[in-house]
Order: sequence, then structure tokens, then C-alpha cells
Amino acid sequence: MDNLNDPSLAQKSPAETMLSLFELETIDINLYRGARDPEARGRVFGGQVIGQALAAAERTVPHDRSVHSLHAYFVRAGNDALPIIYRVERDRDGGSFSNRRVIAQQNGETILNMITSFHMEEEGLSHQDAMPDVPLPEELKTDAELADELTHLPDGFRWFMRRPRGVDLKRTSIKVFSGEVAEPKQHVWFRFNGQPPEEQGVHRAILAYSSDFSLLGTAMLPHGVHWSDSGVRSASIDHAVWFHAPVDMGEWHLHTMRSGWSAGSRGHSSGQIFSRDGRLVASTVQEGLMRYRPPQDEK
Repeated sequence: MDNLNDPSLAQKSPAETMLSLFELETIDINLYRGARDPEARGRVFGGQVIGQALAAAERTVPHDRSVHSLHAYFVRAGNDALPIIYRVERDRDGGSFSNRRVIAQQNGETILNMITSFHMEEEGLSHQDAMPDVPLPEELKTDAELADELTHLPDGFRWFMRRPRGVDLKRTSIKVFSGEVAEPKQHVWFRFNGQPPEEQGVHRAILAYSSDFSLLGTAMLPHGVHWSDSGVRSASIDHAVWFHAPVDMGEWHLHTMRSGWSAGSRGHSSGQIFSRDGRLVASTVQEGLMRYRPPQDEK
């Protein structure tokens, strides 16, 4: 379905709008168009581009193979007023693995390059880390519920927190908003704000989308700054996800994150995503621009 100019998109629920983002229009063989988010303000959210690029790649892969990893580089900021074109290069289909490259473009310019690999299900040796012991989502508030309490934050940012979204977030700590120096660790529960369809491809696209929410903020914690602060400029540079197991994005998942390094105006963070019952379903890594120029009156 071509949803790019569908006037009803703006009237859909946030969950329905998010699902619409992954209903790509086929333009030609290996060429797809992704809808813009009618609720977006400013540059395109990186998770949206990653999720749509993954959805485009999955259109070209045999049905017996599931994505096990993706590695994306953000080349330019996307324009939220425009749809995005995705070109898929079918690099290889082997006996058990398939490899794809995806180039995302707007106005003829590349905004993202992504490589992704798919694997046929096999039996094998297995182990995993244990999920950390953290408060359950029922004990925590969503970002929207926290917004009115965080009066020190800019009004525009609190409006962003209140805005209904396709994914709900619940943080085990709000130190990321406090301006205090803190240990570079975060635990964030997230789930799709509705009932997603059965197709695992949609659930994986939602997970990929959601994995971009808090990694860079984790690298800011030991410095006591937040991306809404005056003098801070931040953006994702590259992003990677490894998919370990099937997921149900209609249920709560825990993204536990840490940052072991920042320097040279870049911050590096890694994460693990657990299902509520403790299965390690994905791992994440991100490096981002983390440029801080204190206002003159703070020097």
C-alpha cells in the first residue's frame, strides 16, 4: 500500500502510525520508499531509518532466513518532511547466510548506509548473560508521566516527552535528566504501544527502531550533561544490532546499557536487550557525536 500521501496517517494512533512506517512502497526491483513520520519534528529519528532499512532488506531475503545482525552508518541528517528511498544490494545468498547492503537516500543524497546479514535457523551450543535485577515496569513511570515532574528541562523537551509515541519507555533511574554526574549505566524498559502483527519481521523492525533511544545519553551520564542542554550537540554516527532470538514487542523488554569510553567529541555505548522472562534477545553498540561547548557565562 502506498501510504506516503495518506491523509489519514495523521489521524491514526501512534502505534498505527509506527506500523505504517514499515509498510514500504515497492518502486522497482530492490527499490523501496518509506513514509515520513507525520509526528516528526526536525531531523528524522535514526531508529526510523534503521527500522525501515531493515524492512527493505527483509523484502529481498528467502523466508527461511532471519536477520542476525545489522551495522549502520548515519551519513547525513534526514529531512522529516520527505519520504526516504531505500536501495537494496543483494550481495550474496549462500547455503545458510544471506548478505544485503541498504542505501537510504533523500534528494539524491545518501543519509544512511547499512549492511545486514540473515541466517537460516540452526541448532548449536548456547549460553547467555543473566538479566540484571532491576525494578519491574509496573513500578515505574513512563516518560510521558515523568514530564511534569522535570520542571528544570526546557518546555520543548518536556513536550516531546509527553507526546504519545508508538513505543513506551520506562526508566529505572531519571539521573539522565538531572544534570548530575552519574555512573555511565542505564536500564530502560520499552514495548510497542499496541498489538503488533504476528510477522517477526515487524517485531524486529520495532526493536531496531527502539534500540536507538538511549545509548548516546548513557555516554553523557559521567559528564552531567543532557542533549537538551545549551552547548550540547549530539547525533548518532553508527549503530549496530545483533538479533539473538525471536521477540514479542507487545511485551516489555529491558535495554540495559553502559558506556566505557568517550573522548574527542564522541561517545561509545553498548547494550543488551532482554525479554521480560530473562532471555537475551539482542545486543547493541553505538558511537555518537557528543560535542559540548559550554555557554560563555558558564566558563
